[in-house]
Amino acid sequence: MRTVERDAAEAGALVLDRYALLEELGSGGFGAVWLARDERLERMVAVKRIPVLGAAAAARAEKEALAAARLSHPAVVSLYEAGRDDGAVYLVSELVRGHTLHELLADGALSDRDVLLIGMAMCDALAHAHARGVIHRDVKPGNVLVPETGGEGVVAKLTDFGIARIAGDDALTATGDVVGTLAYMAPEQAEGRGATAASDLYSLGLVLYEALCGVNPVRGANAAATARNVGMRLPALLRMRRDLSRGLCAALDAVVQPDPGLRGSLDSLRLALAHALPEVGDEPGTVEAPVGWAAKPTHYGDGTAQRWRNRGSERAPLLPDAAQEPSPRGLRAPVAIPARLATAALTAGVVAAGLALAPPTASLDVPALAAASAAATALLPRIGWILSVGLLVAWLAAEGQPSDWWILGLMAVPMPLLIPHRAPWWSSSGLAVALGWAGVALAWPAIAGQARGPWTRAVLGAAGVWTLALVSLLTGERLLLEPADDLRTMVEDPALAVAGVWAAAAAALPLLVRGRNVGADLLAAIAWAAALAVGTQAAGGPALVGAAALAAVLAVLARALRRT
Repeated sequence: MRTVERDAAEAGALVLDRYALLEELGSGGFGAVWLARDERLERMVAVKRIPVLGAAAAARAEKEALAAARLSHPAVVSLYEAGRDDGAVYLVSELVRGHTLHELLADGALSDRDVLLIGMAMCDALAHAHARGVIHRDVKPGNVLVPETGGEGVVAKLTDFGIARIAGDDALTATGDVVGTLAYMAPEQAEGRGATAASDLYSLGLVLYEALCGVNPVRGANAAATARNVGMRLPALLRMRRDLSRGLCAALDAVVQPDPGLRGSLDSLRLALAHALPEVGDEPGTVEAPVGWAAKPTHYGDGTAQRWRNRGSERAPLLPDAAQEPSPRGLRAPVAIPARLATAALTAGVVAAGLALAPPTASLDVPALAAASAAATALLPRIGWILSVGLLVAWLAAEGQPSDWWILGLMAVPMPLLIPHRAPWWSSSGLAVALGWAGVALAWPAIAGQARGPWTRAVLGAAGVWTLALVSLLTGERLLLEPADDLRTMVEDPALAVAGVWAAAAAALPLLVRGRNVGADLLAAIAWAAALAVGTQAAGGPALVGAAALAAVLAVLARALRRT
C-alpha cells in the first residue's frame, strides 16, 4: 500500500494506517469523499479527505467532526473516526449506498408518499441534532441520502455537518459571514444574523415544498436574483398542488414563513406529514413545475414583509441558477422533440395503412399524404393527429368502405378522449401492432408502462389489445388472439379480459421497477413479466414466454435510460 502524499490522495493509498482508498465518489470546495475499505474490520466505509491548506479548512474539519460525534441516530450518517496526517484531515463515516434526494427528484423516482416519508425522517434527524445543540445550517436535497434499501425503517439519512454550528462554541466564520446554500437558506441566516433550529426547519420545509410542487421559488435566474428572492413570502402550496390536503399544505406554508417565530416546530411538521401520509399517492414521477410565479416585494409598515404575486400574462418561469446546483424538477416545457417525431412517424404509419384500404380505382399519392400528416403532427401533435385521422376516416366512409372506416375510427377516436393531454401517446398503440406482427405483442405493456399517470398507462395497456383485435378483425391475421368474425364476437371473446390484464400490468409497472437498484429492478421486472404472461393466458390469451422475457428486459432498460 502507498501512503498518501501531502497534497493529494490517490486510489490504493492507505490513510490513518487502516483505510484503503478505492474510488473517489465526489468532491467539493472543502475536499473529496472516497469509497474505502477498513482493513482492520473488513468493511466498506466513506472517507472524507479535507486538505489542510489553512486555518479555515482545519477549523471546518474539526467543527464537522465535533458536530457529527455528538450525533447517533438512524437518520444521520454515522461518524466512525476522525484523524489527520501531515496533509489532510480524514472523517470516516458509514457508507450509504443509494442516491441523494436531488438525484431522485431529478429522475422522477419518488412519489408524494416517498417525499413525505423522507421529510419525516429528516424531522427526526434534525430534532436529534437540535436536542444536542447542533444546527446543521445547510439542509438541501444534495445533503439528504436515500439508501437503496431502507433497513430498520430508515428511508433517508442527513449528511454533511461541515458548516454546522454547535451551541456554546465560537462560530466557524466571522460575524456577518454567510455559509450554506443560498437557494435553501432561511432569511435570517442569509442576512448573517446567525442560524437557529428555526433556520433548519425553514430549509427542510423549502426542500419538501420543492419536492412536492416541482420548483424552488427562491431560486432565481442568477445568484443576484436568488439573493433578492430570499425572504419573499412563497406562493401557497395548495394553489399549485390542489390534490394535496389542506392540512399538509398549511403546515408547509407555515414552516417557510420569513418570520422565524411563525414557523412552528419540527414536531408539528412531522405530525402533519404523518397525518397526510394515507392521503397521498404512491406513484413515482416528475412533478411539472408551475409557470408564471415571480417575486415582487411589497412593503408594509417597517418595510420588511414581502409577498408573491402571479405575473399572469407575462408567464415568466423561474429558471435554475447556472452557478448553483440545478433545480431537481424541471419547469413545464412543450412536448419534447423526440416525442413529437415519434408521434409524427406513428401517425404517418396509421395514415398509410388506412390509405392502403382504398379501392383499387383510387389514385392516391400515399407517401405524400403520409408525409403531410407526419409534418402536421410534428408541428401540432393534437391538431395534426385529429385532422389526419379524422379526414382519413371521413374519406374511407365517402369511398364506401363501411367495413374499414368504422374499424379505423374505433382504433383512433378513443385515444384523444381517454387521455386528452397525452398527444405523444395517441398513436402509440400502432407499436403494439408492429410487435404483434413480430410475435412479441406481450412486450407492449412494458412500453405502455413508461407513460406518466396510472390512468394513462392503463388506457394504453388496454388500447394495445383493442388495436390488435381490431387489426386482426380487419385483416383476418392473428396478431394476439384469434381473429373475430365481427365486432360483437370480438367483444365477447377474451379480448376484454386480456385488455384488463394488460391495463393493470402497465399501470403497476413503475411501482415495481423504480430505478433505484438494477438488481432489485431486474427481479421485480421478471416477477412482473411472469405475472403478465400467466394473467394473459388465464384470461384466454396465448402463452408467450419469449415475449414476456422481452417485456422484462424492456422494463429494466427503459427505467435505466430514463435515469440516464
